Amino acid sequence: MTNSVTCAKYGTVLEGLDKPPFPGEQGLRIQAHISKQAWQEWLKLQTMLINEHRLTPFDSQHKQFLAQEREKFLFGTGADLPQGYMPPAEVKAG
Repeated sequence: MTNSVTCAKYGTVLEGLDKPPFPGEQGLRIQAHISKQAWQEWLKLQTMLINEHRLTPFDSQHKQFLAQEREKFLFGTGADLPQGYMPPAEVKAG
């Protein structure tokens, strides 16, 4: 049986995560308030941020940056895209 959450990102009831995405309080908070759809979108954005900013996820400053961007994307106004970033569809069209 799927669980439903009122997704903080979209403000509507959607399918929730089956388990916390990582241990601890933040993982539980995400499971309780973020939909699978929003989490998958965050994972794509996180990958883009890692690549565009050349981040190492094991570096403590990089982890902190990603945590701040995750918070903004999932619970706030949205993550900041790198300066000059063009989504792949725009690059191909341009």
